[in-house]
Amino acid sequence: MAGHGVPDATPPSPHHPANRLRRARWAIALVFLVHGAVTGNFATRIPWIQDHTGITAGQLGLALAFPAIGASLAMPLAGRISHRFGARTALRWLLALWTLALALPALSPSLYALCPALLAYGASAGMSDVAMNALGVETEDRLGKPIMSGLHGMWSVGALLGSAAGTVAAHAGADARLHLAGAALVLTVLGALACQGVLDLRRAPDEHPPPRFTLPPKSALVIGAIGFCAVFAEGASLDWSAVYLRDELGTDAGLAAASTTAFACTMALARLAGDKVVARFGAVRTVRTSGVLATAGGLLIVAAPHPVAAMGGFALVGLGIAVVVPLAFAAAARSGPAPSQAIAGVATITYASGLIAPSAIGGIAQATSLTVSFVMVTVLACGLIAGARVLRVPGRTAAVSGEAADLNPR
Repeated sequence: MAGHGVPDATPPSPHHPANRLRRARWAIALVFLVHGAVTGNFATRIPWIQDHTGITAGQLGLALAFPAIGASLAMPLAGRISHRFGARTALRWLLALWTLALALPALSPSLYALCPALLAYGASAGMSDVAMNALGVETEDRLGKPIMSGLHGMWSVGALLGSAAGTVAAHAGADARLHLAGAALVLTVLGALACQGVLDLRRAPDEHPPPRFTLPPKSALVIGAIGFCAVFAEGASLDWSAVYLRDELGTDAGLAAASTTAFACTMALARLAGDKVVARFGAVRTVRTSGVLATAGGLLIVAAPHPVAAMGGFALVGLGIAVVVPLAFAAAARSGPAPSQAIAGVATITYASGLIAPSAIGGIAQATSLTVSFVMVTVLACGLIAGARVLRVPGRTAAVSGEAADLNPR
């Protein structure tokens, strides 16, 4: 029939470039899910770790600053590692370091062992974060349609699944050393399998390696400011929403805790749906609208006369900030000739925001009230409306095939 001008109906080979790209998309999505699952498992066992090490709440707060410190110090190295070994190999090893590092905190017998364990945990988290986001942006470019919001949605799904597994283990009274070691092994295997299908980007022969440590480019600082606003609102809502409902509105502990879960679920669902919105309206209009929703949510929180209204406000904040960080990473990667360096700069700023937010909210609340704290969150949400235009960065063009990338998984 083909000889008579009728198209050949034979289905495309699995090695067809379009099929390899689709496989790469789902592979990097699974990488994001695995990365999130590590965080979810760890978060649920923090109380066990505190009891096991015998440290106070203040000492725990000090220890929990070390993951952000480790991530900030190590993230600039991710680009050099990817340049040296290739994107797929670098991600495979960096993700394995992150999943295996999950076992370290529970093995720490004291504060002095816990702090370096959390430093290593954060360093591996940050480097794998940069590597997977860089590959996510490259996959998005080659597909020619937005996927970054969905990838971060998969991270949120992984965090929810990990926290669910951790909750079950904690409820059963399982030793966190056994639980986290088992989870680390399972997630390491899943991560290795996922990395088999991601894009295998290779440096050009004449390409100079990125510096080991360098200040982020100016473009990353501007884009990072948008990410800072979103992550500050996220950290404030996740850590303080339950406390806000309990202390400011007299809600019982069960309903107050449910507000945190609802906020996390809203963010995950919005991220999973966000790619279609971005494809239809563009990054700038999407973030401006997101800022309006987050600002409205903040106003509802501070003016809420009833717990249900405040929960609705937190849901709006989650809906409003969900796609901002994925779009900030994508814009950073396209803002200059060194995507990993720019992503590391934005990631450092967002990590810092996540570190600052809980303590800043607590400090303001101590001096004034939690309501005033969330007035500041609302003001930062307004920053998304004003600064959305910095995400208007021309996308890079990339061929589906070429000498700089090998799409054939090995």
